[in-house]
This record gives sequence, C-alpha cells and structure tokens, in this order.
Amino acid sequence: MIIKDKYGPEYLIEVFDPKIGMEGYLVIDNTVLGPGKGGIRMTPNVSLEEVYRLARTMTWKNSMAGIPFGGAKAGIKWPGGSDDMKKQFVQSFARAIKPFLIKKYIAGPDVNTGEREMSWFVETAGDLHAATGKPSKLCHPSGKKCGLPHELGSTGFGVAKAAAIAIEMSGMDIKKTTVAIEGFGNVGEFALRHMAKMGAKIIAVTDANGGVYDKNGLDATELLTLKEKRIPPIEHKNGAKIKPEELFSLPVDVLITAAVTDSIHAGNKDKIKAKIIVEGSNIPMRENIEKKLFEKGILIVPDFVANAGGVISSYAEYKGYDHKKMFKLVEEKIKKSVTSVLKQSLVEKRWPREVSMEIATRKVEER
Repeated sequence: MIIKDKYGPEYLIEVFDPKIGMEGYLVIDNTVLGPGKGGIRMTPNVSLEEVYRLARTMTWKNSMAGIPFGGAKAGIKWPGGSDDMKKQFVQSFARAIKPFLIKKYIAGPDVNTGEREMSWFVETAGDLHAATGKPSKLCHPSGKKCGLPHELGSTGFGVAKAAAIAIEMSGMDIKKTTVAIEGFGNVGEFALRHMAKMGAKIIAVTDANGGVYDKNGLDATELLTLKEKRIPPIEHKNGAKIKPEELFSLPVDVLITAAVTDSIHAGNKDKIKAKIIVEGSNIPMRENIEKKLFEKGILIVPDFVANAGGVISSYAEYKGYDHKKMFKLVEEKIKKSVTSVLKQSLVEKRWPREVSMEIATRKVEER
C-alpha cells in the first residue's frame, strides 16, 4: 500500500519499453534535503509498492546520516538473461527516466546491480553525475572525481560497525559474541569480513540456496574463498547444512539480515532467538513485526540507521573523496547515528525505529 502524506512521494513513475519488454519503476519520495538518492534493484518481482517503501526508507536514511540527499529508489523487473540483454534493460531504463536525473534523482547500485550496471547507466545518461557506485577507473575529465564502486563493501563495513556498537551497548564482549548472517551478497560478505576481523564468532551464513551452521564457529577465510570462487556457502566443508529459513531459529547473539525485503515475517518471527538484530538489508520486515520483536526484548538497529554506509559512500563519491576518506566518513557517521539512537532507546526503553524516526523527520521538517 502506497501512503501519500506530507513527506511524499513526489513522483511515482512507471516505464515500459515494448521493444524488449523492460518494465521499471522510479519513486522520488522527498527532495527537501537534496536530489533523491537510491539504488536500482533488478529482481523478477519488484513492484511499485516495494520501490515506494524503499524510497521512503532512503528519505530517512539520508536524513539520519546527515547528508544532503533526499529519498528515492528504482526497480527494473529482471527475469534473468544474458549480459547483453541486461545491458539493454539498464540502458532502456536510463533513457526512460533521463528527464529526472541529477536534479531529482541520482542512481546507484542495489540488488543485482553494481559498478558494471552503473557504468552502462551513466553512459546512456550522458553524465557521470547521474549515478554513484561507478568503477574506480571511471573518472571526471579533471581526473579528480572517480567512481567508488559498491564492490568496495561500504554498506557491509557500516553494518559491521553498527553491530559492534550494539554489542558493546548491550554489555556484551564482541569476542564472545555469536553471529548469524542472512545473505551472502555484497553486504553479507563484507559484514562477515569485518565482524570476523573484530573477533566475533560467525556461526551461520546462508544465501538463497541454503547455508551452513556450526555452533563452534565457521572458518571465515574459507567462506570468503568460496565467495571469491562464486561457490555458495552451503558448500563450506564444516558444519551442518541448513535451509535459508532455518537460520532465523538458531540460538545466536546477533542476527544480521543482508538479503531481500520481508525475509522476517509472520511465519518465522516467533522462532527468532537472537538478542540483537542488525538490519543490513532494507525493510527486512514490516514495522509491526519489528515492534513486536523489540517488545520481546530484542534490540534492533533499524535498516536506515545500520546500512547507511552505501549512501554515505555515494556522497563521498559525489564529493570526489578517495576510498580511504570514504571509509573514515562511513565509520564516523555510522558511529554517531547508531550510538545516538541506541543510547536514547535504552535509556527511555523505546523502540529504536521510533527514536530514529523522530531524529530523521525532525531534520526534514526543519528545512
């Protein structure tokens, strides 16, 4: 259901290319703080409602992160196919939404899109400023503003930092903390990489095919090697094989979501045993479900607070920063926002999303 209120959405756009069957959506939710910023996802069942929900999340995410972007999101129905067909879909979509680019919307990577797709997109748009997350070799003619690709892992890095703060504020020792990660794409991979580096025990990882679980801890290096070879985590040599859904019922300290929308739902919410949920994915559950889990005593770091690393990286690229300065900016902003939200939540015993929404909406309303 699309809700129209004082914040937006400003534009609800549906496009279709009858020559190739490309069907896509662009929702520009709110541009009070700046041009709408949000990635393009390519999935078989993406809908206007899903894109709207994601765009609204981006409004609060950008506000919460303190960067001069508004909220927007795009989606292309992608049934799968050759790289050539995928390029045609991306470029057809770029042509269709070109009138809105830069002033109202700046694209970026999302599910099934990365630096390659952003390169195709800006090529068709005819302006490097039309998207962030571009290849590092793609630079402005001045040579000073180059791409900061999604593949650097800024979102997963920020999610790991958010998790570490939540663990510390819960009075737990990260080196004695068990972690389960749902999703092993870009966000899941880098969340695992940085959590393992900080000493957390990764006990389960899944993707759409299933995964692996070992209460004594999995070998993070081997998992990352499998990822490099494009081998699913279920092929990890140690631990028990599990179905994707089984991850949610595991006895674990921290659950990191890094997969698709609404993966936590009415059918599995009561099975969750985690003490902390860090939402690395956008809208991993509906708000009523999230609130019920919080009321059960689970500390939840909301998506637009936890996974803002990607859009902070987008801002760094927009400003022409290098990757070192970008990661420093991500860490500073994630630390500031997560700490402020959780501190107030724990002191006042209030739902973290409610607290963070107050902060984010205040920034929008004061402009």
